[in-house]
Amino acid sequence: MITVLIVDDDFMVAKVHAGFIQRTSGFAVVGVAHTGAQAIAETTRLQPDLVLLDIHLPDINGLDLMARLRETAPELDVLVISAAREVETVRRALRGGIVHYLIKPFSQSDLQERLEHYRSAYQGLDMSKDVAEQSDVNRVFGLERAERTARTENRLPKGCSAETLRRVVDVLQSAEADLSAAEVADLLGTSRVSARRYLEYLHDEARVEVRLKYGAGRPERRYELNPV
Repeated sequence: MITVLIVDDDFMVAKVHAGFIQRTSGFAVVGVAHTGAQAIAETTRLQPDLVLLDIHLPDINGLDLMARLRETAPELDVLVISAAREVETVRRALRGGIVHYLIKPFSQSDLQERLEHYRSAYQGLDMSKDVAEQSDVNRVFGLERAERTARTENRLPKGCSAETLRRVVDVLQSAEADLSAAEVADLLGTSRVSARRYLEYLHDEARVEVRLKYGAGRPERRYELNPV
C-alpha cells in the first residue's frame, strides 16, 4: 500500500482530494496538513511514500517546503497539486524532482491517472536489481505509455478515436461494478453501438473482462476493466 500525505491549506479541497485517493486502488491517505509546519511534523511522524503538495501555503512556499520535507524523509516522492500556472514555477518544481505537476482544478480521473502512473513506474522499479533496463527508465518517464498509445491508435478500428477510447476506459475505471454497453453509452452520451465497438476492442486487447448476465432473451454482455 502506498501511503499519502496531503498538504493543502484549503480544508475542503484537501477532503475532496483525500476522497479521490481513497477510491484509487493501492493508495491510502495517512494524514493531512494545512501548513508547512504541520507538513514537516506529519512527514516526520508518518514517513509517507508520497506527498500531494500545494504550492500556496500560509507559512511557506510549497517548493521551499519540498526540500525541507526530504530532509526528514529522504525517500519521499512529491506530486505537486496547485493552481499556480507560471512557467517558472513549473520549471522550478521539475528541477526539484517531482513525479508530476497537476494544475487545479482537476477531476478524479486526472489524479487517478497520475497516481497509477506513479505506482507502475516509480514504485514499480525493481530495487532487487543492481541495474535498470531501458524499458524500466522509459516507464518512469512515461515513454512506455506514449509508445503504447501510438500502437493503440494504429490498431483502432476505423472510425474510432483514441480520445473516446480513453473516455470509455475512464468510465469503466470509475464504475463500482461491471457495465453494459447501454450503460456506458448513457454515461458517455454516445450510441450503444458505438460504445460496444470500443468495449469489444478493449476485450480483444485483453483490457476488459466480459461477463454474461442471463435473463429473459439473449444474455447481456457486461464489461469490467482488468487490473493494470
